[in-house]
Parts: sequence; structure tokens; C-alpha cells
Amino acid sequence: MRVSAVSVEQDTTGVYFNEFGQPLGPLVPNWQGAQFPPRQVLAGWGCRLEPLDAEQHAADLWQAFSADSGAMWTYFSAGPYATLAEFTAELTRRAQARDPQYYAIIAAASGQALGLASYLRIDPHAGSIEVGWLHFSPALQRTRLATAAMVLLMQQAFALGYRRYEWKCNALNQPSRRAAERLGFQYEGTFRQATVNKGRSRDTAWFSIIDCEWPARWRAYQRWLADDNFTTDGRQKMRLAELVAIESHCAMAAD
Repeated sequence: MRVSAVSVEQDTTGVYFNEFGQPLGPLVPNWQGAQFPPRQVLAGWGCRLEPLDAEQHAADLWQAFSADSGAMWTYFSAGPYATLAEFTAELTRRAQARDPQYYAIIAAASGQALGLASYLRIDPHAGSIEVGWLHFSPALQRTRLATAAMVLLMQQAFALGYRRYEWKCNALNQPSRRAAERLGFQYEGTFRQATVNKGRSRDTAWFSIIDCEWPARWRAYQRWLADDNFTTDGRQKMRLAELVAIESHCAMAAD
């Protein structure tokens, strides 16, 4: 079979076609893949993300999670745990994993661990990475600290060269869906009967932010997290969703 030289043309709509008239995706110049995330401390805006260490973090997390009624475990794939020893053993196992790569979310002012987060489904070759295993204690939920933790993880992922940053959750988990939308993730659809969670069928909702959207998101996050966006008693002046919309509109206008 004779193979001719590849010919690619772009039409007036910006779509690329090969010599067979088949549409192609845009080139990714000099793509070498992304870097695997190093296990290191991330810090900013009063938040520290420390690689999970059961000996160091288990007692704080157990105490912080114990303040919840139990509802925070409903959509979490594991738990709840009957004893601190059982919980510590589970954290020990998770801390040894390479993927997912777990972090404890620390309030820098107190040094107390208040939540968990991880990178997972880490695919440097494809340039795709997910944030997940999010487990926020009552003291962390709906706080500036929680947003800072999400921004720190996202910031590092894009700095390491990832092109796609994913968020997935149980499709029935409305707080998680709202959190993704507030941060500017784009809803991509729902995978029906994606898995079985605690004996029940689970549909999974998919969200993402991609690299071309990151600069506008980053500007919005910085504006929201800035000290001057908060009153002396800690109340926000502008909502993050408003800033995401403003920066996204500005980015589109600039294009």
C-alpha cells in the first residue's frame, strides 16, 4: 500500500482536515507529557497541604471528622470507622499509595488537620489528572481554607503541565456538584451505573477545567482569596462564582 505525504488543511471554521477529508484535533506542539506530582507540601492563604502521614494526621482528622453527624460519610466510598485504630490503619494504607496521592488539609494558624484530598487517575502521558477523595470536616466545609486547598492542588497540576483537571462525584451528591460549579468546573455529563458504592448503584457526574481556561480561573481565585475580599469578621465581599464569570467573560472578549 502506497502511503502519501500527510496533508492537513484548516477550513474557515478553524477545523483541521487531513487529505481524506477527515476532521482532526488541533496539534499540541512539542508535547512531552506532564510531570508526576512530587510528594511535597503546598502552602498559601493560611492553608497547608501535607502529604498524608497517618502517624502525624490521624488523631486530628479523627477529632475533626467526629464533629459531623455522620452525613459526611454518605457519598464517601469508604468509612465510617468505628475506632481511631481502625481509622489510623486505613490512613496508613492510603498514605502508602502512589495513585491516589493523598494530602492532609492543615489550618496553618492552628496546625490542625481538618480534611483530606488527593490527586488520582494521574496520567502524565495524556496530561490528565483528577482531584478527589475530598473529605472535609465541619470546621473546613464552606470556608476560605477549603477553597485555598482546592486552588493549591489545581495550581500545582497546571504548573506540572497537565492539560485537563477533573472532578468526579456521585451524581446525587449535590454539595459536591455545587462546589465544582462554584470553582468554575464545566459539567461534561453523567456516566450511568458507573460503579457500585456501599452496595448501591452510583451514577458519576464528570466535571473538568482545561489548560486554556486556567488563566482566567487563576485570576478569579486570586481575587477571591485576597484579604481585601473579606470583611474583618471573615465574610466575603464578592462571591467566587461571580469572579469566575467576570474573568471568563474578560478572557473571551480578549480572544
